Parts: sequence; structure tokens; C-alpha cells
Amino acid sequence: MKQERDTLLEFPCQFSVKAMGLASHPDFEALITEIVATHVPDLPGDACRSRASSNGKYLSVTVTFQATSKAQLDAIYYALTDHDDVVMSL
Repeated sequence: MKQERDTLLEFPCQFSVKAMGLASHPDFEALITEIVATHVPDLPGDACRSRASSNGKYLSVTVTFQATSKAQLDAIYYALTDHDDVVMSL
């Protein structure tokens, strides 16, 4: 019997996570960077980019990094979605 894998990703690989929150947050990009950096210790300084929604109410922050495992990705998603200032994470 074949052993099933938990993910189709092959690690290590480049991976991007996106988090959305209110643009009125004083420093939403720094918050998301800090959350991801706790799980990605060698996060490069240029790993983040942000974009405001068309009406300016929301801000999306995308962080691209070298993912090392599914457990790492799960921990990042749990940390992001657990934070009160994060409306959604993809």
C-alpha cells in the first residue's frame, strides 16, 4: 500500500502567505512580518509587500519565504488566523 503524503509541496520551496486586515491598523505590515518571522528565522528584509484595497479600507500583506515543512506552514497559518487584527489569511 502506498503511503499518502500530507501535502503536494516538496520542501524546501518558495512559498507566499497573505494576510488581510484593516488599513487603519497603525503598522499592519510590521505585525504580519513579526508573526511570520517567529516561524521563519532567516526571513529576508524584502520578503514583504503590501497593497491597499480599492476603497482603502483593507490592507493585504504578502510574505514570501523559503518554507521548510508543512508543520512550519501550519504554524504560520494558525498564528496569523489566531491574531485579532488579521481578518483573513490565504
